[in-house]
Amino acid sequence: MSNRVQLTSTTRWFAWGKRPFDLLVAFPLTLSLAPILGAMVVLARALAWGPLFFRQERAGKDGKLFRTLKFRTMRAERKPDPKEIVPLDHSDITAVGRFLRRTKLDELPQLLNVLTGDMSLIGPRPTLPDQAAAYDDFRRQRLLVRPGMTGLAQVYSNSLVPWDERILYDLAYVRRCSFVLDLWILIRTIGVIFLGEKRMTRPFHSTRFAKFVSPPTGYGKS
Repeated sequence: MSNRVQLTSTTRWFAWGKRPFDLLVAFPLTLSLAPILGAMVVLARALAWGPLFFRQERAGKDGKLFRTLKFRTMRAERKPDPKEIVPLDHSDITAVGRFLRRTKLDELPQLLNVLTGDMSLIGPRPTLPDQAAAYDDFRRQRLLVRPGMTGLAQVYSNSLVPWDERILYDLAYVRRCSFVLDLWILIRTIGVIFLGEKRMTRPFHSTRFAKFVSPPTGYGKS
């Protein structure tokens, strides 16, 4: 199969379905969670927890830069290193932060990013700008769609899996995105929340998605 994105009928979901679906789900969710978010802000200020939110610049669809929003899960005095891989048992993650990361609740503020159109509910995770700038043509295909709060790579791998392995999942999603696949990813996200990432992780080559992506020679070896 060619390394170019295959323009199949699934692109109709990109063009006509995903954005209305995002708004239909994200808007009522945001309204229902607003009182909880407000209470957390007040509690964080009262207990001097430091900043409740963590903001970071990311590259989205077509490399457009925007700022993501998450609940802060690491100690307030820590200076974040965007390139560092931070496992769940990292000493700088707070007790509350560990729970938020484990249950994916730290991503909930990104519903605001979905409402503004910078993100989607489902898609590749937003990329650091310097990573996006270094992509070759093959890897850059993951920027053809809006980044997501959860995605194929998030429900079949984990943060310790090499980036090139996760990108293969992202490209398979770009090529095969559909309403049914998005629902499947949402359902599997629930499984990740209750069972944990490691129990849900599968090597890309062992999944049904491998047949949709043919990496170039030498991919993942550098």
